[in-house]
Amino acid sequence: MVISGGTLVTSQVLVSRYAGAVDEKNLFGDAANGAAKEVKSDIKGPVNILLVGIDPRNDTTAPLSDSIIVVHVPASMDEAYLFSIPRDLVVDIPAFEKTGFRGGRAKINAAMSYGSSIGNGKHDVPQGFSLLAKTVGKLTGIKTFDAGAIINFGGFRKIVDAMGGVTMPIDQNVKSEHLAPDGSPRPRSGRCPVGSNCEHPYTGPQKTYKKSSTPQHLEGWEALDYVRQRYGLPKSDYDRQRHQQQFIKAMAQQALSKDVVTNPGKLDKVLRAAGKALIFDGNGHNVVDWGLALKNVKPANMTTIKLPGRGLMVNGSYRGEQLDPTADEFFTSVNEGTVANFLLEHPEFINKS
Repeated sequence: MVISGGTLVTSQVLVSRYAGAVDEKNLFGDAANGAAKEVKSDIKGPVNILLVGIDPRNDTTAPLSDSIIVVHVPASMDEAYLFSIPRDLVVDIPAFEKTGFRGGRAKINAAMSYGSSIGNGKHDVPQGFSLLAKTVGKLTGIKTFDAGAIINFGGFRKIVDAMGGVTMPIDQNVKSEHLAPDGSPRPRSGRCPVGSNCEHPYTGPQKTYKKSSTPQHLEGWEALDYVRQRYGLPKSDYDRQRHQQQFIKAMAQQALSKDVVTNPGKLDKVLRAAGKALIFDGNGHNVVDWGLALKNVKPANMTTIKLPGRGLMVNGSYRGEQLDPTADEFFTSVNEGTVANFLLEHPEFINKS
C-alpha cells in the first residue's frame, strides 16, 4: 500500500530497489527443487494472503507463529477482510513428509515448529510456514494462498519508528507483561526461573496503556508491546487479535498519509525498514507488483473480523481454544465470495472498535 501510494516509485530504479530489499523465498513448498514459479500475467481477485508474525529466532530454535492473520480481498480488489486465527486453536495439523511429522491434533501455533526441522538441530522458518499454510488451509477450506509473508516483530517496530510512531485506538486498559514503564525489560521473578512452566515469570512495575475515547500516539516499542499483550485481558488472545487488527489498519492509514508518501526521506526509510522485516512469497509476483495490485484497498475499506470461540476443556483441564460452528459458515463465505452477504446476516462478526 505504501508502494502504490508513494510518488517515488514511478522510477524503475526505485521499483527495483524496493522489490530487491524484501527477502523473497518459497513459503508454500510447491516449487520443486527451487524451480521458478509460473508468473501469471496479472494479479486478479479474489485473493487470499496469509500473514504470520514471529519473534526473531536463530536457526537452532523451533519457530512458533505468535500471530496468524488471513487477508481476503474480493474480486473487486477494492476492499479487504482481515481475520485472525487464535494461536492456541486446537486443530488437525496435516502430515509433513519433509520432517517426518505424521500429523496430529495440536495447537495451531506449533505447526511451524513441526514443519521447520531440517536436521542436525537446525530449523528453517520458510519450510515451517508451508506446513502452517497447509494447516490454515485445512481449517478454512482455502485450497491455496495467493501470497504470504513472515513478519519479524523486531523489524516491524523499525517500520513504525521510520513513520514516526503510529496513532491507534486503545480500547481497554492493558498492562504489559514484558516491559517496565520506561520500555526496559521487566526482571524475571526468582520464583519462576527461565525454562519453567510459569505463565507469569516477570516482576516489578508494568508499562500501562489506558483506555481512551480518542486514538493515542505510540512509539514503535510501545505499539509492538501493546499488540502482543494477552495476559490479564478479559478475552485474552481474542482481545489481542482485535488489537493487532487495529494496529494493521492504523499502520496502513498512517503509511498512506501525506506525511509519509510525499516525504521522500521518510518514505525511503519506511520502505527499507519494511524490506528488512519481511520474508515474502508472491507466487511469482514481487512485492511491488502486489503493492500496485492492491492500490485500491484503502484503510477505510478494511473490515476486521472476530471469529467466535471459547476455551476447550477436557476433564476440567484447559487444552486450548475452539471455534464456534458459525466460524465454518464464515469460512464458506470466504471461499464462495459472499463475505459481504454473510456479514449482513451476522454483524456480530465485525469488530466495531
